[in-house]
Amino acid sequence: MTRGILIAGNESTLSQALEAEAAKRVEHFAIALIPNRFSDPARASPFRGGAEGLSGTDSAAEKPADAARIPLQWNPGSPISARTLALASENRLEHTDEAILVCTPPSIRRSAAELPRGDIEILVNDHIKAWFFLAKELAALFRARRSGILALVYSELGSGGGKGDAADLLGPSALASFRAFTRSLLASASGEPYLTLGFSGQDAGDEAGFASFVFKILDEGNGRNNGRLYKYGRLGLFR
Repeated sequence: MTRGILIAGNESTLSQALEAEAAKRVEHFAIALIPNRFSDPARASPFRGGAEGLSGTDSAAEKPADAARIPLQWNPGSPISARTLALASENRLEHTDEAILVCTPPSIRRSAAELPRGDIEILVNDHIKAWFFLAKELAALFRARRSGILALVYSELGSGGGKGDAADLLGPSALASFRAFTRSLLASASGEPYLTLGFSGQDAGDEAGFASFVFKILDEGNGRNNGRLYKYGRLGLFR
């Protein structure tokens, strides 16, 4: 029986790298992308990675995962949509064995006075609340089945920007929330019948290596890893 893999997050080099790794392992996987609903989408560039492609010889550009993708609709700020997404993943894949939540919030560089109120609402709904809603539904699914892996993935990278650019007030806040949420889920993982794993990347430009490492741990499916946060970096791997 093939693995059912769901990847959820906004499109970035990291999510593309995870898709490429999933496509090496299964014929089909499900992908749910966070839509870009900001008032000026061109300004809302991915906070962790962009569209410039992946580093290394095993990039998504060289091994496209498009043929394996099953795109699913998701309204991230809706708890009903989170339940619908979990059920849709089950229906399209027959079973969801691994859910990978990848946080790469957008970067919006404006002064505090210039931040549109609507963009603040979108950031909170789509890039903070959404993870709580979706993790709840997936956890309930895995608990009822008494198996599964919930993986939370993010990068500890600088927000970039040139000299004189406005600070990014939104992206780092969303990432900090996801980081804290990940650590809380890991702390409460003991005793659950499914695995909860966290992954933090350290190096810019090595998304392909980071994604490969994430799937190496997922492939093992070792119950003794439950509740662990793995830190990936070129200088070594730390737990």
